[in-house]
Amino acid sequence: MDTVFIEGLEIETTIGIYDWERRIKQPLVFDIEMGFDNRKPAASDRIEDTLDYKAVSKRLVGYVKASDFGLVETLAERCCEIIMAEFDVEWVRLKLSKPGAVRGARNVGVRIERRRGD
Repeated sequence: MDTVFIEGLEIETTIGIYDWERRIKQPLVFDIEMGFDNRKPAASDRIEDTLDYKAVSKRLVGYVKASDFGLVETLAERCCEIIMAEFDVEWVRLKLSKPGAVRGARNVGVRIERRRGD
């Protein structure tokens, strides 16, 4: 299986469990890998046959900006569900970072992987 990836997709949203977090927008950074068979688009050289990473990015930006979750775990799970359902990928590995959330740490967050049929 081939991999299509998006690295460093930064999206601002409301996320967190503390009162002060509920009043501000915070940056989140997404690194996404998606399992997709690239033989068909490689043969046809047509965008219609690809896993369009721009379309995936736009969908996630819209969803995340409108979201209002307390936990990054919940947001990561929902993003994987959207990618698998709407873009017909076999598996997704998603790293969601919340920079600056813990003093002294550059990043904190979650990394999850989901496969079709799990």
